[in-house]
Amino acid sequence: MPSGPSAEPPEELTSPLAYEGVWRFTAPALESSVPQARHAVRDLLTEQHVPVADAILDTLLLIVSELVTNAVRHAALLSPQIAVQLTLGANWLRVAVEDDHPYRPKALEADEGDVGGRGLWLVKALTTEVGGKCDVAHTAGGGKAIWAELPLAPLATSPPTSR
Repeated sequence: MPSGPSAEPPEELTSPLAYEGVWRFTAPALESSVPQARHAVRDLLTEQHVPVADAILDTLLLIVSELVTNAVRHAALLSPQIAVQLTLGANWLRVAVEDDHPYRPKALEADEGDVGGRGLWLVKALTTEVGGKCDVAHTAGGGKAIWAELPLAPLATSPPTSR
C-alpha cells in the first residue's frame, strides 16, 4: 500500500456550507416586482444565515433593484416574466436577473441632465467598488441574464501610509 497524502481531501474541505446553493424565482415584469425581488433576496439571505457584511448586503440590494428595474422598463414588452437567481458560495454570492429580450445593454455614463440611463453603469461601478464582477450573458432561450458577483465580506484595504 502506498504511503503519503490521501488522494481524497478531508470531508470538511469538500462539504458545502449550510447556506451554499442556488435559488431562483420568477416575477411579472411590473414595477411592483422591484421591491418584492429586493425583499425576497434579503429574506433568503436571512433564512439561510449567510454571513454577508452589511455594506455588501446594501450594495447587493441596490444592484437587485437596478437590475429588476431595468428588466421591467426595457424588456417587459418581449418578456412578461423575469427571473431572479441567487447563487451562494462559501465566500461569494451572485445575483442574476434574466429576461427574454435579446438586446444586450451597454453600461453608458449618462449626461448630467439625463433622468435615467445609468442603471447598468451604476451596477458595474458598485460591483467593482466591492471587488466583484458583473457581465451580461445570453440565455439558451435567446434572452439575456445580467449578473453581479460579490464577495460576502469587503476586501481588506491597506492602511494609509504615513509620509
